[in-house]
Amino acid sequence: MIEKYEQLSQFGRVLAEKTSLEEGLPFISKNAKEIVGAQRCSLFIYKQEENELWTLLADDSQKIVIPFDMGIVGQTIKLQKAILENEPYDNPYFMADVDMKTGYYTQNILTAPIFNSKREIIAVLQLLNKEGGFDKKDLDYMTFFAHYVSGFIELELLE
Repeated sequence: MIEKYEQLSQFGRVLAEKTSLEEGLPFISKNAKEIVGAQRCSLFIYKQEENELWTLLADDSQKIVIPFDMGIVGQTIKLQKAILENEPYDNPYFMADVDMKTGYYTQNILTAPIFNSKREIIAVLQLLNKEGGFDKKDLDYMTFFAHYVSGFIELELLE
């Protein structure tokens, strides 16, 4: 576990050098996936005034726009906490139609809310498909990771 936090420290130094969301978000995604062993990472930006979530970053996928209260990502916003789901097709909030549209099969999901300095959710980090499923350690670490990247995302969204 210490190795993960050393990796996070190095990640933070490099992230601080990024000057835009376009530059920083692929770096955030790559590191989040590597740390927990997920296949994909999406960052959903929460546009409260428009009542929608949209992916600013979705690996190998097009921009996805959904109502803010839909899906497991929407539940993350509603509950204001991370969600671990290793059986997404059994979850009534899972949006299987997104899999049908993209052709990607979701085996498991981990989401973590990203808060701004006012403790308002500004984004949700979503990881998909870890071999063997996500566990509590992944959930705890991604919650910490989401807090770690929140300042960068908040500052970039203000620009």
